[in-house]
Amino acid sequence: MQFQHEDNGQLGEFFAVDDTGERIAEITYVWSNPHTIIANHTWVDDSLRGQGVARQLLDVLVEFAREKNIKILPTCSYVEVMFRRDKNLADIKYIS
Repeated sequence: MQFQHEDNGQLGEFFAVDDTGERIAEITYVWSNPHTIIANHTWVDDSLRGQGVARQLLDVLVEFAREKNIKILPTCSYVEVMFRRDKNLADIKYIS
């Protein structure tokens, strides 16, 4: 699945659309400062549930954070759970 990315310097998102242009999955973030983003929302259409799409979105966000050398503060419940479960994400988790 191909994800598109938009970022206006304050808000950003990775998302997928179907053949008609309708969104079918998204993960959004807010810039907290130049070194931290807040992952605040993840959504996947019911037709894609159980196919690992939410994890794919998180992986794309994590790759973005690593490339930019920034941290992620998870406030989205899905991202919070995944950060607790997957110790490989510890390097990009924002710790206050």
